[in-house]
Amino acid sequence: MPYNIVLGDITYFKCDAIVNAANSSLLGGGGVDGAIHRAAGKGLLEECRKLGGCKTGQAKITGGYKLPCKYVIHTVGPVWRGGSNDERELLYSCYINSMKLAKEYNCESIAFPLISSGIYGYPKRRALETATDAIRDFLADNDMEITMVLYERMNMQEDRRFNSLDDVIKRNYIETDPVRLNTLIIQDVGLSSQPKKKHSGGFWGLTSSKSSSECEDSAELPRSDLVLNKAKVNSLSEALDKIDESFTEMLMRKIDEKGLTDPQCYKRANIDRKLFSKIRSDKFYKPSKQTVIALAVSLELSVDETKEMLMKAGYALSHSSKFDIIVEYFISGGVYDIYEINEALFEYDQKLLGA
Repeated sequence: MPYNIVLGDITYFKCDAIVNAANSSLLGGGGVDGAIHRAAGKGLLEECRKLGGCKTGQAKITGGYKLPCKYVIHTVGPVWRGGSNDERELLYSCYINSMKLAKEYNCESIAFPLISSGIYGYPKRRALETATDAIRDFLADNDMEITMVLYERMNMQEDRRFNSLDDVIKRNYIETDPVRLNTLIIQDVGLSSQPKKKHSGGFWGLTSSKSSSECEDSAELPRSDLVLNKAKVNSLSEALDKIDESFTEMLMRKIDEKGLTDPQCYKRANIDRKLFSKIRSDKFYKPSKQTVIALAVSLELSVDETKEMLMKAGYALSHSSKFDIIVEYFISGGVYDIYEINEALFEYDQKLLGA
C-alpha cells in the first residue's frame, strides 16, 4: 500500500531511503539518530561532516552504507515549545522536504520514524497527525511507498477521536469457538453428515429405484435419475445465465455514480495504481478483504453498500472480528478518512486497509 504503519526498528527496514530524525549538526546524537549512525558505520559520519549541518525543517541526503537502504535522508525536527512557535509547520516541512528529496533521487520507497517525538518532546499523537497530513498531501500528486516505522505503540486513550471505540469493541466483539462456528456453518447450508450413495456410473445424487445390485450390473444410471439430473443441469444453466454483477463491475459502476476518476478512487483507498489496474482489467478479479473495504471507504459507501460490495468478492462483516467491528464503527459514523481508520486498526493490532 502507498502508506503503511508498522512497529519495529527502522535500522532494519529495507527500502530505497530511510529518514533520520537528526540534530542540526548531522553528526549523530541520541535516539533514532544515534541508532542509525551506529548501524550505518563510520562512513555515514564522515559524509555528514561534509554537509555543513542542516536547518530545522530542511533535509539532506547521504548514502546508506551498512544499512539495508540506498540512502539516508537527514531532517531536523522542531523542539516542542507548547505548539505556538511554528512547530507544526516545521514538522510538516520535515516530511515534505524529505519526500521531495527522495523523489529527486528516484526513490520508490521511503521509511520514516516519528520525527521530534523523542527527546524533542513533540506529543506523539500530534506528531503522527502532522506526519499523516504531509504524507496525504504528497501522495495526492505522487506515487511512492511510504512507511511510518513506530518503535512502540501509542496510548489510544490520548486521542479523543477513539474514546468510544474501545467500548464498542467490548460490547460487540464475540470470541467464537472455531469448532462451534464450523458446526453452525454446516447446519446453515444444510449439509448432511450422512454419506451419499454412489452409482456405478460415477455420479453422486439421488438413490435409484432399482436395487444396488441392479445398478452395479449396469453401466448406465436408471432412467429416472437421468431425467432428474438433466433437469438439474438445465436449472443450473438458467441460474448461471442470471448471474449478478461481479465485484469489479460494481466497483466501476460506483466510481461512475460518485463522479470520481480512477486516481481519485485508488489514492483515497490507499492502494497503488498497479493493483487498481489489475482489478479494472479483470471482471472476475478476487481482491483481499482489506482492499475491498478500502475501496468502499474511498467511495464513501454506507454500511449496507459496503456489505454488498464485500459479498460480491465473497466476504462479510462479522462481530467475531475486531477488524470488522472497527471498520463498521467508522463507516457507521460517516468517517471515511482511510488514514484515521488505519491508525485505529494499527493500535488494535489489525491489518490495515489497502493493498
